[in-house]
Amino acid sequence: MDLGLTGRRAFVSGSTQGIGNAVARLLAEEGAAVVLNGRTQTGVDAAVEGLRAAVPGADVTGIAADFAHAEQVHDLAAQLGEVDVLVNNVGVFEVAAFGDISDADWQRYLDVNLMSGVRLSRHALPGMLDRGWGRVVFVSSESGVDVPADMTHYGATKAASAALANGLAKMTRGTGVTVNTVLGGPTWSDGVARAVGSIAEAQGIPAEELRRVIAQGRTTSLVQRFLEPREIASLVAYLASPLASATNGAALRADGGVLTTTL
Repeated sequence: MDLGLTGRRAFVSGSTQGIGNAVARLLAEEGAAVVLNGRTQTGVDAAVEGLRAAVPGADVTGIAADFAHAEQVHDLAAQLGEVDVLVNNVGVFEVAAFGDISDADWQRYLDVNLMSGVRLSRHALPGMLDRGWGRVVFVSSESGVDVPADMTHYGATKAASAALANGLAKMTRGTGVTVNTVLGGPTWSDGVARAVGSIAEAQGIPAEELRRVIAQGRTTSLVQRFLEPREIASLVAYLASPLASATNGAALRADGGVLTTTL
């Protein structure tokens, strides 16, 4: 299917690996010029080279910035310029008991998971509104709806990002700009694979066995497995396209049926 993205320029935060990289690849395959992002220049350069190799002829560039630091986001925005598509994907997560989460931890989660979307949208949205077309997609999580007890900081910031997207959508009334959220389910991303690998090593069991146990432990899951990054990316790419013109202010699920309720 041609999503009609040829000639559009897209920025995907946190896109050197995982869901963000899968989103960037799909957008590049659809003809968009894609700007990648990661915390280090080395990582960004490697991801740019990898995506150019995977999608020959694609227009791929990159900008390094750590979203935990507002000044780096300001510098990124100055280099980025105007974009037609903004995918607010960057995020951090970890399992931690509520009482062990420090104020500094909370602030880092707020800066990366929430304020990244605030700062990037503040940069990109005015230009989209002036031009009369644009797409902003927030990659949130089912954990923002059904907040895990051992990931309260993650769930709370993902809930806040979905609320932010809903509020920003109200600014687009009567224009060709849309703002939507994707509620992703448990996904076998690079970060999850590393975390599961570490736990499996500590417990002395095969990582693949632990992966299966964790996936099947989500009793509400209808797919009974981890999702692949490209499965989330497919919905993001659709929402980033002209084909999704009737969808605005929505929170759409790509959660594998984990959620029994929604926003």
